[in-house]
Amino acid sequence: MITISDAAQAHFVKLLADQPEGTHIRVFVISPGTPSAECGVSYCPPDAVEADDIELEFNGFHAMVDEKSAPFLEDASIDFVTDQLGSQLTLKAPNAKMRKVDADAPLKERIEYIIQSEINPQLASHGGNIMLVDIDEAGVAILQFGGGCNGCSMVDVTLKDGIEKQLLDLFPGELTGVRDVTEHQHGEHSYQ
Repeated sequence: MITISDAAQAHFVKLLADQPEGTHIRVFVISPGTPSAECGVSYCPPDAVEADDIELEFNGFHAMVDEKSAPFLEDASIDFVTDQLGSQLTLKAPNAKMRKVDADAPLKERIEYIIQSEINPQLASHGGNIMLVDIDEAGVAILQFGGGCNGCSMVDVTLKDGIEKQLLDLFPGELTGVRDVTEHQHGEHSYQ
């Protein structure tokens, strides 16, 4: 479920040494399965362990995960990175905003998963996002742009060279193209 690098494990052991005996760490997702999902790590004292928690054993400590967060922490990873600017703990949870779907799930669900887990996080750096409206009978994904993408002068390049290429590579033989149905209006919200 969660991969914790050796460096992060050593960091947690060091942090937990200063905590009361029996303290674990807790890995969680706030608002799992929503666009506003946020992941976090905190201390978990013995009296905060819930009966339905999933207990993961690591080198020198245990990580507790509540039952509600567990499916959204699939493929999550925690690392402790040191560079010239200092050290920081990084937590990546690609399935926090949308639960991972099975390979045999309907095409629409698999495309929505890729949009939420891979495409929208890339567009978020420009304040944008996309939403799958439908898939037509010809296998064309109908998309709608929002946020900073609405009215952006680069939306056609993003659609054809980025999103369409990525989706066609991931769903060959199932998807034939993508089409934007957004009524673009340039404004203060648009990415420049």
